[in-house]
Amino acid sequence: MEIAIETKKRVYRFGDKSADGNSTMKNLLGGKGANLAEMSALGIPVPPGFTITTEVCTEYNALGQETVLGMIKEEVEDAVNNIARIMGTEYGNVDNPLLISVRSGARVSMPGMMDTVLNLGLNDEVVHGLVAKTNNERFAWDSYRRFIQMYGGVVLGMKPESKEDIDPFEEIMEHLKEKRQIELDTQFTVQDLKDLVYDFKDAVKKRTGHDFPSDPWEQLWGAVIAVFNSWNGDRAVYYRNMHGYPAEWGTAVNVQAMVYGNMGDNSGTGVCFTRDAGTGENVFNGEYLINAQGEDVVAGVRTPQQITKLGSQRWAELAMVEEADRAQNYPSLEELMPQMYQELFAHQATLEAHYKDMQDMEFTIQDGKMWILQTRNGKRTGAAMVKIAVDLYKEGSIDEAEALLRIEPNKLDELLHPVFDPKAIKRAHIIAQGLPASPGAATGQLVFFADEAKKFRNTILTRIETSPEDLEGMNLAKGILTARGGMTSHAAVVARGMGKCCISGAGALKIDYKNRTLTVEGKEYHEGDWISLNGSTGNIIEGKVATIEPVLSGEFAELMAMADKYAKMEVRTNADSPKDAKVARNFGAKGIGLTRTEHMFFEVDRIKAMREMILADTVKGRRQALGDLLPMQREDFEGIFEAMDGLPVTIRLLDPPLHEFVPHQLATQKELAEDMHISLQAVKNKVAELQEFNPMLGHRGCRLGNTYPEITEMQTRAIIEAALNLKAKGIASKPEIMVPLIGTVKEFLEQERIIRSTADEVFEAYGDRVEYLVGTMIEIPRAALLADQIAEHADFFSFGTNDLTQMAFGYSRDDAGKFLPIYLEKGLLIVDPFEVLDQEGVGQLVQMGTERGRKTKPQLKVGICGEHGGEPSSVEFCHRMGMNYVSCSPFRVPIARVAAAQAAIKANMVH
Repeated sequence: MEIAIETKKRVYRFGDKSADGNSTMKNLLGGKGANLAEMSALGIPVPPGFTITTEVCTEYNALGQETVLGMIKEEVEDAVNNIARIMGTEYGNVDNPLLISVRSGARVSMPGMMDTVLNLGLNDEVVHGLVAKTNNERFAWDSYRRFIQMYGGVVLGMKPESKEDIDPFEEIMEHLKEKRQIELDTQFTVQDLKDLVYDFKDAVKKRTGHDFPSDPWEQLWGAVIAVFNSWNGDRAVYYRNMHGYPAEWGTAVNVQAMVYGNMGDNSGTGVCFTRDAGTGENVFNGEYLINAQGEDVVAGVRTPQQITKLGSQRWAELAMVEEADRAQNYPSLEELMPQMYQELFAHQATLEAHYKDMQDMEFTIQDGKMWILQTRNGKRTGAAMVKIAVDLYKEGSIDEAEALLRIEPNKLDELLHPVFDPKAIKRAHIIAQGLPASPGAATGQLVFFADEAKKFRNTILTRIETSPEDLEGMNLAKGILTARGGMTSHAAVVARGMGKCCISGAGALKIDYKNRTLTVEGKEYHEGDWISLNGSTGNIIEGKVATIEPVLSGEFAELMAMADKYAKMEVRTNADSPKDAKVARNFGAKGIGLTRTEHMFFEVDRIKAMREMILADTVKGRRQALGDLLPMQREDFEGIFEAMDGLPVTIRLLDPPLHEFVPHQLATQKELAEDMHISLQAVKNKVAELQEFNPMLGHRGCRLGNTYPEITEMQTRAIIEAALNLKAKGIASKPEIMVPLIGTVKEFLEQERIIRSTADEVFEAYGDRVEYLVGTMIEIPRAALLADQIAEHADFFSFGTNDLTQMAFGYSRDDAGKFLPIYLEKGLLIVDPFEVLDQEGVGQLVQMGTERGRKTKPQLKVGICGEHGGEPSSVEFCHRMGMNYVSCSPFRVPIARVAAAQAAIKANMVH
């Protein structure tokens, strides 16, 4: 693809209470750059800087490094000089140096997924100028060693060569710590830091074959290119795919003047949240470190202290630290630097009020001056998401519609998962305590490396600290446990974004990667041992702990009530049993959109009768076997109708091919032959006869009912008798009988004839009637094309988008796993069409079927019952099509309810 090189603005400045951009420009400036510009214009103390736009990243990927650097060179140099002017310094000047940071900034928050480099501009000469300027030799050399370490890893590729290896720079530092018999980086002397600088540079030369770059401009361009490259790094690509973010977005690059939290005991750095990211409570909270740089907090290298006194006391309780000891050794920022705390508190209040959402902020205190480095809408758990949205509505910050739009529907899934049984918790053996970084309950087997998270079915990824490289393993694991880090560490922030249970900062854990062991107070646990994590309390528990279903109330119930006020479509459920029907009804389902009758035949007492029916050679023999099945089917339908009590229930007649019901194992075939008093060969012959080359397109659906009308008769009788039996008990039923897989009008008419004549027989026998509908599932493209003709006879349409997707794409859902991941990786498909409805292709068939059907019958009831019925973007599409309902699995009903409300709100905003 050829991209024209336009003359346009590619660099946007901010700082000194002014800015070229604002928070509405996230697509161009990235989230970080847009918010830095906005904060600067608000008068928040932001270090001056500039943003290279996301469009430049796209140009870089298309045109290459040399062309793009030439395009932005002049603008970048002018912008660097502007930073120097504001700060009263000069980039590369030995006596009055400007040092800068280079950070990524996608339009959405991707914590830790891309690269950052701090302290650019340092070299062997500038470090001495920094010493003279600050009169702080330790600070200058500490900044220099940090710069080489970070630049070496990010730009020069100095990463560990295998998972058992440690970072080459960390290895050098560990050797020095052992030699000096110290534990913390802050215990290094000035001479230690000087030695580390030169040892680091030697390591770079040895690994790369080149000297560490000393030219500040070479350093800057190297860092900019590294950020652009990190957009397509493994962890960023994985994160994008996980969240469905397009590769075309690109990342911005943010360059800022450095401010320093490592200038001594009057300096520090931290991360804070305007509300609790785990629970959603309206409590200002966060963590900080004295004499540190920002990466120290999120990397979890040192376990940080709490910002507020209240938070410090809570932390002390969890860590089992006495209050007197806590106040002495772990003071809050509120206690240690009250003036800085008050400034920070005022800024957080300003920013939340301005953005009308919970903010995640980074700050640095440099020698008693407060700087705000970043703000963004904070990552939060599903529970916090709901509470914050509802609370902001109650506080008057946002209206109901905005509260609903703040919800990520899929994230509600977190609230529907089991929690630990309180009775089992009372008996549990707690082996250690950490910080409750992300709530939830997780039980799994210990693994110590991210790439082994799928080693067992359920795993707990256990690390000293996590890094962005661990992302895939964190996603696969049931829970995450770290020995270091706080509530704002990488593990905590990413886990909350994923909705994963996480405990961080469990200092009592001794983790040995080499031997794959976890030791707690002398007891050793090995890879594969079971542990449980209570992410709400920070308790680490030995073995498995039983769970129970969650109770949904409070803000969640309020949110659901809001959703129902706005939604135009109803949400039904796909349920094959009374139990599933009750669960869905408790979640707010307004009926059943799909009951799959074949699922009822697989139980032990029923499969035998089903097989006898299949093996029967005569209609009489089939009717006899179906007669045994009739009371069982009737009982099932009575249970489902009773659970739904007055709500509509759509029942699909038998759909799968008969070969799915016959035994394929020799032992089971022998057993069936003995039960039926026929030969084993007769059973084998029938199994072979039923085998099909392409069962998906074979003898199934309405084709079975039209070949063996006695099957349709039995199922109709069971449905109508069940409804009449319940009517006699005063329980209303609304059966909707659905004919599957029709491709011609005559197929439907033949099934409808059987259904209605059978129902009339039952009504006559009972001397009573119930209202019922006969409709069809539109799942073959030809049915969508002939929808106007089918609608002359059908009472309703339900789109079966699973099969419609298979037939429209020509993909077998059972076999697509062999190539779909490759297609997604190569960008041949943007999303899996079996997970997200293909609106461009399959959607046209749905639209055509709906419009043609309603042209014939304007009041035709239309719904969707494929897996897409619970996927938010697909629900929005169904709203645009004017459907009456979507149907989805029970646990996705709340998700679909919110998605339906959001679709209605968005449509209203457009109009």
